[in-house]
Amino acid sequence: MGISATRTALIQRGERLEYFTILWNSAEALLSVGAGIAAGSIALVGFGLDSFIEVISGSALLGRMKADQKVNRRERAERISLRIVGVCFLVLAAYVAIDSIYSLLHKSGPERSLLGIAIGVAALFVMPLLARAKRNIGTAIDSPAMIADSQQTQFCTYLSAVLVAGLLLNFFLGWWWSDSVAALVMVPIIANEAVEAVRGKKYPC
Repeated sequence: MGISATRTALIQRGERLEYFTILWNSAEALLSVGAGIAAGSIALVGFGLDSFIEVISGSALLGRMKADQKVNRRERAERISLRIVGVCFLVLAAYVAIDSIYSLLHKSGPERSLLGIAIGVAALFVMPLLARAKRNIGTAIDSPAMIADSQQTQFCTYLSAVLVAGLLLNFFLGWWWSDSVAALVMVPIIANEAVEAVRGKKYPC
């Protein structure tokens, strides 16, 4: 198989990974937000909003990969989509911070959510595998954008761990404040991702 054919195969695999990312995160967003609203969980709603942002990011990268042979179009799409995602992350960080502080001040904790725990645990298994697959493709085709997208997927794994920890503490120990604290832990991580995205640091090309 020649170099061009090999790259085409890798691009097609990358597209399939992005399609999976979009489908998975769409379902994850709907379930997380729904479960979060039902349980009054800030961390779970925030996790759902992060999944929705992953859908936007995945859609943008899918478009970039479809235009892989058109360098100028690809680079322009990367810059625009990266800044859109960065602004979305800034909004998410502000939302989570304000709602978490409000809940702590008013001592309003979430109800226990088995569905929320299940969603977080599922993400803990799926996201690392998806991130590694994206990273391998990105490295193989020398795509900083794909590698950055894999890092964003890995970031979702960290949010999943924080989410599950907060919900489990509330479920088993009744620590009403754990959800808000878990959500606050997400804020600097999300904000850092937002700043890097807006500045375009994740895409050196």
